[in-house]
Amino acid sequence: MRKVFILLGLLFSITSITYAQDGSKDKKGQITFEETSHDFGDIQQGTVVEYTFKFQNTGNAPFVISNVRTTCGCTATQWPREPIAAGQAAEITAQFNSTGKSGAQNKVITVISNAQNAQEIVSIKANVVK
Repeated sequence: MRKVFILLGLLFSITSITYAQDGSKDKKGQITFEETSHDFGDIQQGTVVEYTFKFQNTGNAPFVISNVRTTCGCTATQWPREPIAAGQAAEITAQFNSTGKSGAQNKVITVISNAQNAQEIVSIKANVVK
């Protein structure tokens, strides 16, 4: 039984050393947005406005955006479905429909991916006037 524990210990040590040497644990994508918020200012009720959030993978491995969630059905998004390679730039477009809205609006958009920062938040703001 003791030999089994010794063998398991050696196997674990060799695996840990190999893992640490090739740096696999550090290979992850990283989402870095140019801007995380955009304010449209005053807009007329019923207007549809759109903003494109630009980002780059500043990590050292590709990542995939699995979902982009919004806080309201009045906000729609478009995002890349293919992997974003290290160093590659991409965009997420958010569209806000102000029909039926009035006053200050703050729409939060949650970006979910397998990057190191697996959840990032961006937002769009507007003041809807009649």
